[in-house]
Amino acid sequence: MTCSWIDIGVNLTDKRFADQQAELVETARAAGVGPLIVTGTDARSSEMALALCRQIDGLYCTAGVHPHDAKQVTNETLTALRQLCQADEVIAVGETGLDFNRNFSPPEQQVRVFEAQLELAAECGLPLFLHERDAHQRQLEMLTSHRDQLHGGVAHCFTGSKRELFNYLDLDLYIGITGWVCDERRGDELRRLIPHIPLDRLLLETDAPYLLPRDLRPKPKGGRNEPRFLPHIAAAVAALQNNPLEELQQACFENTQRLFRLPL
Repeated sequence: MTCSWIDIGVNLTDKRFADQQAELVETARAAGVGPLIVTGTDARSSEMALALCRQIDGLYCTAGVHPHDAKQVTNETLTALRQLCQADEVIAVGETGLDFNRNFSPPEQQVRVFEAQLELAAECGLPLFLHERDAHQRQLEMLTSHRDQLHGGVAHCFTGSKRELFNYLDLDLYIGITGWVCDERRGDELRRLIPHIPLDRLLLETDAPYLLPRDLRPKPKGGRNEPRFLPHIAAAVAALQNNPLEELQQACFENTQRLFRLPL
């Protein structure tokens, strides 16, 4: 099977990409990367992500509310998300989860909104695109209580501990790895964990324009990460797993297709 690298997390609605989305998709495709999955982080960005999918070939998207924005969620927000999730281009609910690190939204509101999105994912038959920071135990409890109703998911931008990794794997979740793995300072623990991630549970993402790989040379002007840099991340992961790059590419392609049910 001919396959490409698939970037499962790109913030194409970010203002740093304004009016350049089509060009970014083309440069990614030239680097062997595509399709791209555009991340929705609130109702507005989810609507924008869907609009981009309908304007530019080679895009899918998620629809959801990031825990930072939970305090802004109303019944109308949830209704809008439910409508978005009916679109063929929307392949996951998220970015959703809990973030007790900064608490931009109060924890009790985060829990309420995450619960609503867990129910939405079950109702719509979609997997979850999960965020979590300093809230692992509570998030684990909520995911576990909904496990029988859920349709899979990915721990987006995973940077947790070995225990947290195994907890997610025990829930049959996929693990999303970003350019964090290319940082020999902050990413040291993650680098040690890469060999423990089963090949059939691994997904790759840039989280562009964030998390530019620290060891990328030459560095792009302004430090903006882009989907075309995904093969650089993949090479680092393959080396840490001691796997051939082609084997990793095939596995990530099949994993992405399986989780998000992409018609590739």
